Parts: sequence; structure tokens; C-alpha cells
Amino acid sequence: MRFMMLMIPKGYESAAPDTMPGAEAVAAMMKYNESLQKAGVLLAVDGLHPPSTGARVTFPDGRAQVSDGPFAEAKEVLGGYWMIQVRSREEAIEWAKRCPASPNEIVEVRQVQEMADFPPDVQRAAAGFTEMQARARKAS
Repeated sequence: MRFMMLMIPKGYESAAPDTMPGAEAVAAMMKYNESLQKAGVLLAVDGLHPPSTGARVTFPDGRAQVSDGPFAEAKEVLGGYWMIQVRSREEAIEWAKRCPASPNEIVEVRQVQEMADFPPDVQRAAAGFTEMQARARKAS
């Protein structure tokens, strides 16, 4: 089972474009990331720049509309993520509990949808998706 652990740092929604974590926080996070890797559960890990450098594309009338960050209405934003592969939701939560997060950070654990989770008509509509994923993984 694949799970995405999402880092949600409070206040990041209004962070300046050049905001970066400190060396001490990065060192602690690297130890955690290494433990995930050594356990063989880490599939991907990345940090994200603040929302002030991002853009949102919405489709209010069926046409794309672009808004540059920061996003005033945002209450929670992502600061980074881990993609892990474990045996259960409980195991994913146990890994999230080990994260060296600060008091202003939340780690949300969400299971990744697998093709087998969908009914047959949806699987047919998504024919070729699994192969597309495999090609994308090879390209990265």
C-alpha cells in the first residue's frame, strides 16, 4: 500500500518567497528520511517552495484562470511530502509519528488510490494509466 505523508507547516501560506528551513531542522529531517530509506519504505521525498512563488489554475467557467501566489484564502498549504510503501495505514501512521516535526507542523497521512480500488467501469475508463505511471517513473 502506498501512502503520501503531507507536511503542512502552519504559517507557510504567508511565507516570503525566499523562506528556507534552517540547517538544524534539515539535519533532523535528513535523519528521519534516512530511516525511511533504510527501512525500504521510502519511494519519494521532496520539499516545496512557499505558495507565494506558486500559481493556482482554476476553471470557474470551464476555462483556465491563473492566480499567482500567495493565496489569501489558504488556511493550510503543503510544505513537502513523502511517498512511502508500507503494509497498512497503521504502519504509515507510525512512520508519521516519528517525524521530527515542530509544534507548528502537521503531517497528514493519505492512502494513494490504486487501480484495484476502483470499480470495473472506472478501470476501463483509465485503461493504460498503470503503464503511463511506469513510464513516468522511469523518466524521473
